[in-house]
Amino acid sequence: MSDATREPSEKERQLAEHLRVALGRLNRSLRLTQTQKDLSSSQREVLMAIARAGSLRLSELAREEGLNTTMLSRIIAKLEAAGMVSRSCDPKDARVIHLAATPEGLALRETIRSERNNALLFALGCLSKEDKNALSAATPALEKIVATLRDRDE
Repeated sequence: MSDATREPSEKERQLAEHLRVALGRLNRSLRLTQTQKDLSSSQREVLMAIARAGSLRLSELAREEGLNTTMLSRIIAKLEAAGMVSRSCDPKDARVIHLAATPEGLALRETIRSERNNALLFALGCLSKEDKNALSAATPALEKIVATLRDRDE
């Protein structure tokens, strides 16, 4: 039996719970940036995903962000109205919509990223060298968790 299919131990269940809570709180803290630009947190996260990808299909974004296409279309409409995102039809298939961040959207993404990095740098500055080393050592494992969850959802 592989580790992925065996029943988790109580210690693993507790680790999963603590990790979920800590990462959830960290993510919410980082989303509370000063640069709001009158966007909701969903709109900011969708903008970040579009800017990160460069250009992508609406259906790909819906799958990546775990949103239904109706909800995502509403978010995209608001981002487009705010001048943050542009959409275009595929020249070979008019049913396919491509999304890209505008220069204003890219600039906002960089501002948000900078604010989030600065918040993390502030928090890291309050940690001991041992805690920083522990976080550094844990980062590859966290990246593997993200990859595993993405692969599972596809």
